[in-house]
Amino acid sequence: MKNRGTWFFWVGASIALAAGWAGFPRALYERRPQPVEFSHKVHTGTGGMKCEDCHELRADGSFAGIPALEKCAGCHSAAMGSTAAEKRFIDGYVTPRREVSWAVYARQPENVYFSHAVHVKRAQLACAGCHGDHGQAETLPPYEEDRISGYSRDVWLGMKMDDCVACHRQHGLEHSCLDCHK
Repeated sequence: MKNRGTWFFWVGASIALAAGWAGFPRALYERRPQPVEFSHKVHTGTGGMKCEDCHELRADGSFAGIPALEKCAGCHSAAMGSTAAEKRFIDGYVTPRREVSWAVYARQPENVYFSHAVHVKRAQLACAGCHGDHGQAETLPPYEEDRISGYSRDVWLGMKMDDCVACHRQHGLEHSCLDCHK
């Protein structure tokens, strides 16, 4: 009898843990698609563009982030291809001059300062070194927002402080915490 109760306890605990393991991320993260279908591969492959053609640095060296509609409209005032996605983009955003409300995967926490200029210009690091090879991606991944913090799940999955520290150590750089945390 005692063994049977222990067995039921462990089976129940295992089921509860498995349900929590599978269900917690679904409860914690709100998943939604980006407002526009976009292929980095089309732009960097066929289009021959580079990351910095759209994702540029401002005059002060700070990162300008996701390009404004004006940048896209420079090439897409009329359809360049024959896809339905491009037609929807032109009709829904370019023609009415309506900015795309992109969900930002890599918004940094408020207490973190990061200079793209130092890493891209001075250290000459490739974008793919930190951000992965997005240039070959056919589609944008869905955006997953933490319902509690409001940050993207991608900040915690791919751009962690430990990764920055490991890279700095690999290059023989040591810094104070206050270099990045303000």
